[in-house]
Amino acid sequence: MPVELRKVETVYQGYSTVMLATMSTSGGETFRREIEHHGRAAAVLPYDAERRCALLVNLPRAPVIWAGGPPELLEAPAGMVEDEDPEETVAREAMEEAGVRLGRLEPLGAPFASPGVSSEKIDLFLAPYSAADRIEAGGGAAGENENITVEEVPLAQLWSWVEQRRIEDLKTLTLVLALKVRRPDLFASEKD
Repeated sequence: MPVELRKVETVYQGYSTVMLATMSTSGGETFRREIEHHGRAAAVLPYDAERRCALLVNLPRAPVIWAGGPPELLEAPAGMVEDEDPEETVAREAMEEAGVRLGRLEPLGAPFASPGVSSEKIDLFLAPYSAADRIEAGGGAAGENENITVEEVPLAQLWSWVEQRRIEDLKTLTLVLALKVRRPDLFASEKD
């Protein structure tokens, strides 16, 4: 049954914008839906094929803590697409958050992150790196209070966390699954 967007009213505007949409069905029935909008994002999973590890960040997320999740969430480096393209965003965020210089990017797509409530699309990338590409400490941009710690995780360990359902960030889970499909050889432990 086709649905038409009739009207959108802004209810709140800050970091996020919350809107109220009035929709109508082909039969004339109207109903409302909330829309949260904060822009487009991009995320990257840097992986070292030689050392079989990935570079991730741990940081506190207020919504996660409020919802009873962990005090820090393990995530792939990510950020909002500002006045740049998504490729530039992930290069900037990987340097700011994880201190890694990215070269070649492997684009995976730009899915909607939570289409039931949010307009956010997130461009997803895989990116090979080497130990020599870790040129800064990372930890986040000055003044943003991100409280980031950087973790280089063996891919075999990361996969065990996926199997144990310990990866609670959807973009990170998607990126790990994509790398596992593309490069299953990297997830074997050193003793295999």
